[in-house]
Amino acid sequence: MPHIKQRIGNTVRAVTLLGCATIATASFAGPREQAKRIHDRLVGIPPTAAVLDAMEAKVAAGDAVGAAMDAMQHPEFYNTTVRELATPWTNREFSQYADLNDSTATVIGMVRDDVPFDQVLYENIVYVGSAAATDVPYSQTDNSHYVDLQENRVDLSNPANLVQQQQSALPSAPIGAGETAGIMTTRGFAESFFVAGTNRAPIRFATVNMMCMDMEDFRDVTAWPDRIRQDVSRSPGGDSSLFLNDCLGCHTGLDGLAGGLAYYDFDEDTQQIAYTPGVVQPKFLREAGTFSYGYETIGDSWINYWRTGPNAFVGWNGPGSGMGAKSLGMELAQTRQFSQCRVEQVFEQVCYRAPNGATDQQAVQDIANIFEANNRSMKRVYAETAAYCMGE
Repeated sequence: MPHIKQRIGNTVRAVTLLGCATIATASFAGPREQAKRIHDRLVGIPPTAAVLDAMEAKVAAGDAVGAAMDAMQHPEFYNTTVRELATPWTNREFSQYADLNDSTATVIGMVRDDVPFDQVLYENIVYVGSAAATDVPYSQTDNSHYVDLQENRVDLSNPANLVQQQQSALPSAPIGAGETAGIMTTRGFAESFFVAGTNRAPIRFATVNMMCMDMEDFRDVTAWPDRIRQDVSRSPGGDSSLFLNDCLGCHTGLDGLAGGLAYYDFDEDTQQIAYTPGVVQPKFLREAGTFSYGYETIGDSWINYWRTGPNAFVGWNGPGSGMGAKSLGMELAQTRQFSQCRVEQVFEQVCYRAPNGATDQQAVQDIANIFEANNRSMKRVYAETAAYCMGE
């Protein structure tokens, strides 16, 4: 055994020395190497000599953020980097390989046009291909329009190809302006998250993808339980303590928020979003006999019971309660956690690692501050993050 331990020790020392050498090399990288690193991480391919020269000059002058902005002018930043960030938000498997759809295209367009990114969860906005880019029209009942853009490798960085529209103004739109809620009311999101179920899934996937928090992260058994629906047993397996110490912790907040989606569904027969104003979708009343004294959904009001207590750190700045999906989207998107999540996701994508240690965590907070101070610009988040990691 001693010789095995010796080999392991030698290997660890070798890896440690190699790691130190790598860090030392990165620390002394010159402006040109740092500029190339920024471009490679943001775009995924090497820059042209002219672009690299311009970026090098900016890095040397102390403007690494400006150099990153130059890199982001390359079409592949939008067609690949931003698309790979957004695509996992649009499917239950969190896969980067899902087809382009209206939800992903809307994120790409919003980043490209520097639309304040909190609007991704509440604005009357969607991006569609132009007539010049595809002869397949947008449809409320299928995804062919976006598949055609994908298969023909249409450049989505070009504003002439991907244009901003209002969801409520599209042909045969099932919802009006007041019922739109950013990507949450796009067909692609609805097909993945409104389909079947109880409309708790849209809340869960919105918080996971947009706030970097799953239901277990919100768990609070002290929150008020009066909005927990009738389909949740108060004695699962005959044990009421399981409900009080486990189920209640997630359902208090989840069920309170999900009420804002009471009129929404995805119709599997017509393959489009369904909206029934004033009429609660049957899925909200399913299994009512499980606990008949539970909350019966009678409208689309919602309330956030996670604003106080252990979840106060989220930094809630929205309305706190309201009616419908739009105000619900504001509640989620206008949080400090939303801003911080944007930075953490970009950090992992651009720096090739998760934030680790006090210095990284401070950088996340600093970049989140910059995001909020600059009209919630995702391009600025990418630029600041690439500048931070350029020495690695």
